[in-house]
Amino acid sequence: MLECKLNMASKVVVLFFYANLLLQVLETRATVPVIIVFGDSTVDPGNNEEETTVLKSNFEPYGRDYHGGQPTGCFSNGRIATNFISEAFGIKPAIRAYREPKFGIKDFTTGVSFASAGRGYDNVTSDVMFVLPFWMELEHYKEYQDKLRGYLGKDEARHRLAESLHLISIGTNDFLDNYYISPIRFLTRKVSIGGLPPMGCLPLERTRNMLSGRECIDEYNNVAKDFNKKLEGAVTELKQELHGIHLVMSNPYDKLMEMIHNPSHFGFEEAEAACCGTGFFEISYLCGHMNPFTCSDANKYVFWDAFHPTEKTRHFSRLYGQDYPSRVPIITKTKRKKHYFIVAGGVLTRNGSSTSSTRDLPNKILSFPSQLTRFLLLES
Repeated sequence: MLECKLNMASKVVVLFFYANLLLQVLETRATVPVIIVFGDSTVDPGNNEEETTVLKSNFEPYGRDYHGGQPTGCFSNGRIATNFISEAFGIKPAIRAYREPKFGIKDFTTGVSFASAGRGYDNVTSDVMFVLPFWMELEHYKEYQDKLRGYLGKDEARHRLAESLHLISIGTNDFLDNYYISPIRFLTRKVSIGGLPPMGCLPLERTRNMLSGRECIDEYNNVAKDFNKKLEGAVTELKQELHGIHLVMSNPYDKLMEMIHNPSHFGFEEAEAACCGTGFFEISYLCGHMNPFTCSDANKYVFWDAFHPTEKTRHFSRLYGQDYPSRVPIITKTKRKKHYFIVAGGVLTRNGSSTSSTRDLPNKILSFPSQLTRFLLLES
């Protein structure tokens, strides 16, 4: 039961992972002409607009602090992590949604996102939320490649895809358990692995603890700390096992906890409740413009909605990222195909039991999903 509750809360980790990634990107000299994004609500720029699902954010007040003050389909008051990364590479400031009708292949020559809120590797995850399954992202990716070849020509499209950066951000609880370590062997990349944040302090989880005064749920936070400790050990083990791989763990726990416990140090006024609505539980449609309780200044808040941080929080995660290991750049070229892969996650896994102990964490906690990585290598 605890693992199921942690599922949604743990998605926030990828946002801080990407803020740390941005620091490391800035230390590199890699040229990236195209950024290709897969994932869920953490990086969805609006792919669900045509879907029959409640997981949408193409309405006010979402996007109100973005350029023009209009909703973009992102689960944020402003920019999301992929905006920062695209800007860091000197590409356009927004990566467009592949399924948004008003955009076409000419808008996707330097970046495209297939991400969809509510999506997971397990098809059941998508079925529950009435969104397209993850395998459809891969089908759209193949379709995109065909369109890119037709628009740019075969040689130019091949060059761009070979030099592209792939961002994979899925925080569902089916992320880790069904995949293998072996795909990393032939990728020979430098990889940054994100740990878990203090999930028990997210507004939604505090609300679950209403009878205790909306305090942070220590049990959830202890699970996150235990996970991070085991992840650190797994990274050390994998460094020894996988020759030619540079693994770096970035741990968002302490920095976010510092923002929560000492918000004024970062210019925040509120870290327990979110800006949107009452700040206790609102996400998506519950966070609509008709909600009279939404705050007037999101910059005073650590969290935008019940589990998505504000743009300012992501910005500070980037600026104060020196606490994270950032000396080893994770964007690197290889002598084979020059793909770049960043896989973010960090969720407790299911082992077939709905009441499994959160202490029974796998020995090798994080790995690249083999099916997806092989697909990207073969199809690009």
